This record gives sequence, C-alpha cells and structure tokens, in this order.
Amino acid sequence: MNLVRNILAGAGRLVAMAAAGLLVALMALPPLALLLRVSPADLIGRMGQPMVLEALRLSLVTSLSATLIVAALGLPLAFFLTTREFRGRRLVETLIDLPMVLPPTVAGAGLLFAFGRTGLLGGVLEGLGVRVSFTTVAVILAQVFVATPFFVAALVAGLRGVEPRYREVAATLRASPSRTFHRVMLPLALPSLMAGLGMCWARALGEFGATITFAGNLPGVTQTLPLAVYAALQSDLEAAVALSVLLLVVSFVVLLGLRLLPAGFTSGRSRAARGAG
Repeated sequence: MNLVRNILAGAGRLVAMAAAGLLVALMALPPLALLLRVSPADLIGRMGQPMVLEALRLSLVTSLSATLIVAALGLPLAFFLTTREFRGRRLVETLIDLPMVLPPTVAGAGLLFAFGRTGLLGGVLEGLGVRVSFTTVAVILAQVFVATPFFVAALVAGLRGVEPRYREVAATLRASPSRTFHRVMLPLALPSLMAGLGMCWARALGEFGATITFAGNLPGVTQTLPLAVYAALQSDLEAAVALSVLLLVVSFVVLLGLRLLPAGFTSGRSRAARGAG
C-alpha cells in the first residue's frame, strides 16, 4: 500500500512539474521570439532614429507625469480606504479597480465621451479654450486612468498588512490619524508603496488601447512607444520588433526590480517599527 502511495505521489509531482514547465515555456516563448528576431547592433542602431527617440521621449514624459499624478491623488485615497469606515467604500474600491478589467478601448471611449469636444466635461473645457482629446494631456489622462488601480491596490494591501499594535501605540501617544499614517503606517508599507509606483509607471508606459482611442496616434504629440510599435508594424517590421524589444527589456527590468525591492527595505521597516514603539 505504501509503495502504491509513493508511486502515485511521484506521478502527481511529475504531472505538476510538467504543467508548471509548460506554462513557464508558454510565457517565455513570445519574449524569446522577439529577442531572437533582432540583433543588439540593430537594436542600438534603431534607437538613434528620430521616430524612436521622439516616441521614447514622449513615453517617458507622459508615464512619469501620470505616475506623479497617481501618487499625489492615490496617497490620500489609500489613507481614507485604510483608516476610515464610510458608506460607499465598497463602491469606491470597485470603481478604482474597474480599469484593471475594463477593455482598454472601452476605457478610451469613456474618456473620449467624458473629455472629448462633445463630452460631459469636454464641452465646458472647450468653452474655456481648453482642449483635451487628441493632445498630450489626453495621453496622460489615459495613463492615469488605467494605472491608478495598480498603485492604490498595492499600497492599500501594504497598509492593511501593518500590524495594528503600531497604530495602537501611536494612538496612546495621542498621534493624530494623519500623523500616524505618515510617520508609522507609510514607512512600514514602504515596499508596497515602491512596488505600487513601479507597477503604475510600467502600466502607464505600456498603455495602448485607451491612448489610441482617446488621444489618437499623432507623431510627436500622442505617439508613445506602444503606438509607435503599432504604426511601425504597418510599414517597417524590423523597426516594430526593435521597439517591442525595447519595451520588453524596460518592463522586465522594472518587474525584476520590484521582485528584489522588499529585501532592500528591511532596515527601513525595522527603523520605522522601532520609532513607532
């Protein structure tokens, strides 16, 4: 009987390993195909093209701007979601998470009908001489919309993981909720904060669907790197591959950095914990 159990357990492990290996191979094959399609020399040569440089510059400017906006607005939201009980909190959390499951083209259409020339707010803005759609501002808005859930979700999870005793100690010292949040909870959740910022920036950098629907694909104005890949696919396949590899490398480096980040903040968390005590 024990022999049969061991055989079945061994067979189960082999099946599990085969299934895991198959999934890993499936995830690795597309990036590998891109990397093998272009040589390092060709990639470096393509990087000097004006179209690539302009798209790269626009991508960096808009994605960093979007990340700063999300951080500035997301921190207060995370504070209320983790320190306050209020009616409608579930609804707010659902609205914040919605862009994660919403098709990007639907998100772009919603932004267009909200901020476009004849949209809910677009008409008012047009009357004030402010045009949003099909401008660089539209790119940033689209990136903010799709990237916000990644920052807020990561930060809220980190804040909720802070041990209650630290907040209780701060309360006994008569620290206000705001001071407790900034001096105790936020330092302890610093790895989650940094991970949220990294994921937010990476999502903004890779945004395509909402951007092309709401902002268009105008070189030098709204054509970010993902849109440049789409445009290059129509006429220059090698340029499209080079741009894809560039985005692939940036995304991989960001994600790898996020995997390694928490270990680097251990001492910072310890200092925050000692300060709270």
